[in-house]
Formats: sequence, structure tokens, C-alpha cells
Amino acid sequence: LKVLSMMSLKRSNLCFSIPERNECIKANAKSCGECIQVGVKCGWCMDPEFLKQGEATSTRCDELESLRKRGCSSAMVENPRGSQLVLKDKAVTNRNQGEGKLRPEDITQIQPQKLTLSLRSGEPQSFNLKFKLAEDYPIDLYYLMDLSYSMKDHLENVKNLGTQLMLEMSKITSDFRIGFGSFVEKKLRNPCTGDQNCTSPFSYKNLLTLTRNGQEFNTLVGQQQISGNLDSPEGGFDAIMQVAVCGEHIGWRNVTRLLVFSTDAGFHFAGDGKLGGIVLPNDGKCHLENNMYTMSHYYDYPSIAHLVQKLSDNNIQTIFAITEEFQPVYMELKNLIPKSAVGTLSANSSNVINLIIDAYNSLSSEVILENSKLPEGVTIMYQSRCKNGVTGEGEMGRKCSNISIGDEVFFIISITAKQCPKMGKPETIKIKPLGFNEEVEITLNFICECDCHKHGIENSEICHNGNGTYECGACRCNEGRIGRQCECSTNEVTSEDLDKSCRKDNGTDICSNNGDCVCGTCECKKRENPEERYSGKFCECDNFNCDRSNNKLCGGHGHCECRVCICDANWTGSACDCSLDTTTCLASNKQICNGLLFFVNHNAKFYQASQCETTCVECVQCRAFGTGEKKDTCERDCSYFNLIKVKDRGKLPQPGQAFPLMHCKERDANDCWFYYTYAVNNKTEKEVHVVETLDCPAGLALLLIWKLLMIIHDRREFAKFEKEKMNAKWDTQENPIYKSPINKFQNPNYGHKAVVL
Repeated sequence: LKVLSMMSLKRSNLCFSIPERNECIKANAKSCGECIQVGVKCGWCMDPEFLKQGEATSTRCDELESLRKRGCSSAMVENPRGSQLVLKDKAVTNRNQGEGKLRPEDITQIQPQKLTLSLRSGEPQSFNLKFKLAEDYPIDLYYLMDLSYSMKDHLENVKNLGTQLMLEMSKITSDFRIGFGSFVEKKLRNPCTGDQNCTSPFSYKNLLTLTRNGQEFNTLVGQQQISGNLDSPEGGFDAIMQVAVCGEHIGWRNVTRLLVFSTDAGFHFAGDGKLGGIVLPNDGKCHLENNMYTMSHYYDYPSIAHLVQKLSDNNIQTIFAITEEFQPVYMELKNLIPKSAVGTLSANSSNVINLIIDAYNSLSSEVILENSKLPEGVTIMYQSRCKNGVTGEGEMGRKCSNISIGDEVFFIISITAKQCPKMGKPETIKIKPLGFNEEVEITLNFICECDCHKHGIENSEICHNGNGTYECGACRCNEGRIGRQCECSTNEVTSEDLDKSCRKDNGTDICSNNGDCVCGTCECKKRENPEERYSGKFCECDNFNCDRSNNKLCGGHGHCECRVCICDANWTGSACDCSLDTTTCLASNKQICNGLLFFVNHNAKFYQASQCETTCVECVQCRAFGTGEKKDTCERDCSYFNLIKVKDRGKLPQPGQAFPLMHCKERDANDCWFYYTYAVNNKTEKEVHVVETLDCPAGLALLLIWKLLMIIHDRREFAKFEKEKMNAKWDTQENPIYKSPINKFQNPNYGHKAVVL
């Protein structure tokens, strides 16, 4: 457990150095089309000569910068980008005072109206949407009233509503129409008694189709009689559903649609119909015959979610005119129905006109965008730029409030595809402001293939006698074929004969344990770090296991190829840490080291031990650190020089002294580096300056610390055990429950004389 905890600590301390995973490489894409669907950072190299020996076809898919570093020119990188095209962009209507009346279809409140987006996976496409609340926009208002017995006093005041409301609404619009309908409850049994002047209950009646004649509204409402109900909640949801879906019967136009719902009671909803033996769910369709809802006894009440959907689909904004008693109930309902408002009716509906005007102003002062169902893998984000500099993001980015007639507000809409649809066909979505008939139609085209795919050669000879399609610089194999040139059948890939060709020097390791044998050819594994790669015929090479200096691969002055540093110009050494520049070693006479010394390393870089005395190396190791081959004979063999320890490499002697100086570095058996200088001073004494601390890899240092701690811990535990053993006082008394296995028996006649007869 201690070992595991220490190793966990080691991992947690080192994890910060692991680069973020390259999603392009991780995807293991076999074709250009698969590659570009991984993400917007990914590109595909089409260069036929791009792959090195041992690299799989999927290695062509990488981040753009990584492809460039690996030698793929920009012209050979396939990296399609998304685009957008506006197809209809009619400007919003600007009406000046005194202009003539416009038809509803000639008024534009949203811009643009139609566009096409081409989407690349992971790349958002954004466009601006403008909304302007038009002046003098037509309004259709339908008054839906509860005619149960408790609404008797309210009915009297509504009888004059038509003309009064027409007068007030004329201040808002010159094109206003009003309609009327009523509801009570599903007719299961007549609750009216003989002495009551009331009609039999009904679910919903459309009494007046939308009209501009306010007097006709007054006359028709004056002819209505109240009805009764068996319980307090009413069947208003049935009526709302029919008003929403029976557009032809109601007479709705493509203008602002208002539904005023007036009641003094609660409501039944889906499931309540079971109380009357009605179990079929509401189908959301129009069932009006002679302006009466005829299927109330057959279908259950609609659910709230069903109502929300139908009201939104038909662009209807709802105003709940409710008595004070049921305000809390309908306020909760309002929170579930977008673009709805609640007003408090007085005891006899005398304030209904002011209620409607206030509710309309409240609804029209807010615009909320909604979109149709999105295709799988597509997301949408909204940002709003509203009046007075107010902004919003996320869900708040869908709406703007406190706008007035003539105000313009703006939305930034971003659409992103995370993947291509299964069929890859274009999809259409719509965005519209709730309660308005106008919408934006957006066609989504998905970039699922690269442009080079169009030029692919089917059954190409390059792909092993026509076993695949040659496209984008690589073979896309036919079903049942694999390999870089589709040279193998899937039934052959595990055969012993093919595996033999993947073993280096007839060894046991397949692809040096760094790859997989596919069709007799090694395909090297990929590393977590996208900059690190295996390569070679047997995946025996890599570009990350070269010598390091100053914790940098190849000292930062070269690159690693097949575990050997290839140094930049003017640098040498196994870790490219020795400079060949001699300018700083030139004396005033332009001779190197004044002609007296040989050039070692003017920048105090360090030679490998092969350039230093081997005997000196072993002696420095044993005298400075107590390790190495001479640690047991150190005093006898290694006292021929003076040893001076320094804290760090900066404290070591530097070139430019009056006597020759050699800088050296060596690696010990634990892969730790130590640094020292060797010189013979003016007194012909040999001096060695050595850095007193070893330069160990971070992981090894932790392991050494752990080992040291374990040794100390084990010694303490053993010492504790020995001490307890010495202090133990053993009791030598016999165990009271011990029973000896030996039993003794004596013959009772033993020792007696025999009787003489």
C-alpha cells in the first residue's frame, strides 16, 4: 500500500507535464472524411510521401501546426471550412407617420428570413438576427369565457365589452378583430336544478368568429345564459386546445393573436378524465361540428405541455383574466406557458378592458426566440443585444424585455455541429419570436467529406490490384481488406507467417512491443503526447528517448531521430549540449586560448565521460558520493587529487584561468548526472571541483526518496522489535490447562504373595 501511495504521489506530481491529448490522433481516422469530423483543429495530409516507415494511415490526421512541423506543406493539407449564405434578407419595416395602411403579409419584423449554413464539425457558424416591433400591427383577440353559474355577474359586464374594447384597441392598431367563445365542463350529468335558469353544461362553443364588428360581439354575448358544473375545476383546457388548433373556424390571421381566458375557478388537466371513465389522451386535433366540441366525452383533458406546444405552434399569446382567489394557481401556470400573462379580475369583471390592455402591453414589450427541434449532434447558442445596451447569454440570450413599438433589438445566433448526421443529408430548422407568425428558415448542410474525396479513384491499382479507392493521398480499403495499400484480407492479419516479418532479428517481440503487425507490416502505436512518435520498420525508433541536457531533449539544440540526437549547426555532443563556437575563446592575438590551451568548451558545457579520464570519473564518484566501482578501495586508489565540492554548476571554475581546465559530466548507475572539472594548477597539483548534488530525473528522485524512507522505517521497526524482545519477561509457570499425554496405572495385586491351595 505504501508503494502504491508513493507511486500515486509520483504520478500526481508529474501529471502537470503531460500535454493535453491530441483529439485528432486519438480518433484514429482512416480517411480524410473521418478526420475532419473529429474537430475543427484537425487536418489531413494528402502528400503521398508523407508517411514514414511504420506509420499508420491514420497518422495523416493531425493538428494543422503539427502537420506543418512534420513537413506537410499547406497546399497538401485538406482543411475545409464552414460557410453561410443569406438567401432572403428583406429589411424590417420602417413606417413613417401618415403612410398608408399595409397588408399584414407586407410587414416585416424579423431579418434575415432565410439562409443556408455549411457546418464543419466543431466549428460554429454565427449570424445576426434583427427584430423590430412594427407600428400599427394588426391584432386578433379571442375572448374565451367560463359560463359556469359562479360567473353570472361577470357575464353582465362582458355584454358591452365588444364596442368598448374596439375603441381602446384603436389607440394601438387600426386593424383589430374580436371573437367570442365559452366553456363549462364535459357533459357527464346535468347539474342544473329545475328552479335555475341555466343551460346544460358543454365543453366548448365557438359563438363568434373573429370580426371587426364590436356591436355584433355585444349582441351575441347578451344572448348567453350561464350553466352549471359538478365540481369546482372547469374544463377550460379542452376549450383552449380547440381555439388553438381550429384556426379556420376561429378565423385566425397571420397577425398578433391574443387569447383572453376568463374564469373564477381552477382547471382540469390530463388524467382527470378517468374520474368520468375517459381514458384516451387528447389527440390535439380540431373536433368542431356546428361550432361545438363534439369529442369531449371521448378524449381526456390535454396536458399542460400539450397546450404549450399547440399555443406555440399557432403563435397564440394567452392572457389569463382570473379572480383574486385563483391568482397563485394561474401564476404558476403562466411560468409554464411562454408569452402568457395573468391579470386580476374584479368581482364582476368591470376592469376587464384595462386588464387586457395592460396584459397586451406587457406581452408586446418582450420578445423571446425559440427554435424548432435540432438534428442530432447540433447545438445552438443565443446572445442578445437589447435596448439601452442590455446584453444576455445562455437562456437569457433568447429574449429582450422593455421594448416599445418601433424599437430594434439584435441577437447573435451560433449553430455548431458536433458530428455528421447518419445520412449526411441537409436539415432545416426554424427560429421565430414566440407569439409572432414570422420566422427564420435555416438550411443546414454538413461537411462530412473532404474536397479531395470527389477525385477518388475507385478500384485503383495503387490499392493492391483494385482492393480500395485511392483518395486524398491514401487508400480507403474495400470491405474485408486492410493495410496501407489494402494488401491483406482481414482473415490473414493474425497468421503466424505474417507475424514473422514483424519481428526484428527473429526475436520474440512483435514490432518491438511498440506497434501492431498488420499484413506483415508494423503499424506503430500512438503516444499520449502528440509530439512523441514511434517509427521504423519494426517500430524500434522513437523521437523522445534521446539524451537530455538542462532537462531538454537534445539540449534544445537539435531533434531526436531513432533515439539519437541530430544537432543543429555549431552544436555537438550526445545531447547537443556542446557548442562549437570558438569566438569567446579568442585572445587579443586572435589565437584560440592564446595558443597555450586546447579548446574544450567556452560556455562551460560538459563533455561526456569518454572525453574525460575514466579513472578520474570513478574516483570522483566514490569520493564525492560514496558510490561507483571504487567505493570499497576509494581511500587507497583515489587520493591523488584534491576534491572541492561546490553547490551548483554555476560555482564550478570557468575557462579563462592560467591553467588547463576540463569540464566533464557522467551518468551513474541510477541514471543521475554528476558534473565536475579536472585541472592541474600552477603548483602541479590535481584539483577536482564537483557539484555536491546529483541531477536525477524527477521520477527517479521520488523513488530514491521513497526507498530511503522505507529503509529508515524498516530499521526503526526492527530496532523496536529487538527492544521489545529484550524487555519481555517470560513466565515459566506451567500452563494450568496443560494436560500431560502420559497416564500411569498400577496393578492392585502387584507385590502381594500368592495364596497357597
